Amino acid sequence: MDLTIVILAAGQGTRMRSDLPKVLQPLAGRPLLAHVLEYSRALAANDVCVVYGHGADAVPTAFAGQGLRWALQAKQNGTGHAVMQAMPDTPDDNQVLILFGDVPLLLPETLQRLRAATGDDELAILTVDMDDPTGYGRIVREHGKVVRNVEQKDASDAERQIREINTGVMLSPAVKLKHWLDKLGNDNAQGEYYLTDIIAMAVNDGVTVHGIKASKQEEVMGINDKKQLAEAERALQARLVDELMAQGVGFADPSRVDIRGNLSCGKDVFIDINAIFEGEVVLGDGTKIESNNLIRDTRLGTGTLVHSNCHIEGAVTGANCEIGPFARLRPGAELADNVKVGNFVEIKKSTVADGSKVNHLTYIGDTDIGKGVNVGAGTITCNYDGVNKHRTTIGDDVFIGSGVNLVAPVKIGKGATIGAGSTITKPVAEGQLVIERSKQMTVRGWKRPVKKGAD
Repeated sequence: MDLTIVILAAGQGTRMRSDLPKVLQPLAGRPLLAHVLEYSRALAANDVCVVYGHGADAVPTAFAGQGLRWALQAKQNGTGHAVMQAMPDTPDDNQVLILFGDVPLLLPETLQRLRAATGDDELAILTVDMDDPTGYGRIVREHGKVVRNVEQKDASDAERQIREINTGVMLSPAVKLKHWLDKLGNDNAQGEYYLTDIIAMAVNDGVTVHGIKASKQEEVMGINDKKQLAEAERALQARLVDELMAQGVGFADPSRVDIRGNLSCGKDVFIDINAIFEGEVVLGDGTKIESNNLIRDTRLGTGTLVHSNCHIEGAVTGANCEIGPFARLRPGAELADNVKVGNFVEIKKSTVADGSKVNHLTYIGDTDIGKGVNVGAGTITCNYDGVNKHRTTIGDDVFIGSGVNLVAPVKIGKGATIGAGSTITKPVAEGQLVIERSKQMTVRGWKRPVKKGAD
């Protein structure tokens, strides 16, 4: 049976105290709704409809081009009313799975269990056992089957002892769901249409209602404010780190790592505290990440060591490189094997070949560095003339002394040596020693200025 997934994402999230719609609030570097879409795709639905709210055009804009169907709930009149907006274009012969855009931690296998347990003409709801169910509607069962959902205020003393609650996630045949929605009323204090009322309708119609339990409370936690968002962040990070540890990745402290994207690791990888990974990051076998590093959209080769306090973005390294501490690799930095990038070095849009070293206080931009090169402290490639960027080419086995300015475009030949303090504006031939300095002078009688007294 084909599947329609309806995701309720119309809430404005006033408790977030943010101009950003609630489902666009970031969790692990991505909007809440992105997480819901990710786990829902595992079900291979042929129709996914997102119900969004009035004034929240930012939501469909943020997910344009993803093959989603959008339904506007111009006025928020309850969860039942929200589902109604998605029904006109939902095929009658589909099953309908109702999800929530602010419930980002559900596991695909939980939803697969829900679907596997439900016949084509049956209703299923996702439930969970709460440590403290106060305030939630309780699930009442008879002979294992769900017979009703009773709200806290209407529950008897015995029913209030029940710990199983309704999460709101529901699976139903489309035709029956449309029928029940047509019968929903809003005769209540809030004047809203409640989706939970469908459970009693199904039981009255003789439809079997299955209650499938989620394994953990965190799976079904909803996000309504920044505190809950932070709690979900920690829960998700713990889950991601647990998955990596199961693959053999070592962590100094699993609670002090943040993964905001996809992190792929080889064997014998070790990650110290306060490391942040964003976007697509790949760590090769034996890679070691020391403390306080931000690594974004980067691939690090086998045996690479990243010392503390580095910022690496859009970079690629070969094997056995050493980076930092306090180094910055910007987009387009490509290091070959056995390259050393030391403290307070910045490399951008440049290639560094095997065995070369850039150890101290240096800027390398728009540059191609050959093999076995040593770049001295304080060297700068002057790649920008105020309008355009230009490239510098440094051949194999070049030695560059400290405090050198290489004014691009310029080429340094293989095996050349550049004396400390030089400003190089012309090509340097292979194997030559080049020194470019002004003549040192002593100015006789010069006196250092002194601070004038107050007026």
